[in-house]
Amino acid sequence: MPHGFPAGSHPLTNHGNSGYVTASVVDPFGNILGIMYNPHYLEILAARKA
Repeated sequence: MPHGFPAGSHPLTNHGNSGYVTASVVDPFGNILGIMYNPHYLEILAARKA
């Protein structure tokens, strides 16, 4: 595991050149929180609002 990340956590990870990024952290109670950024979803959401 990279220095500075708690055991069970994963640093920011880019998935190709699509702009899709994920990460995860483990809270003090052992719960895993996954985080993602998906620019395609934002494009779809903006199109639906238009």
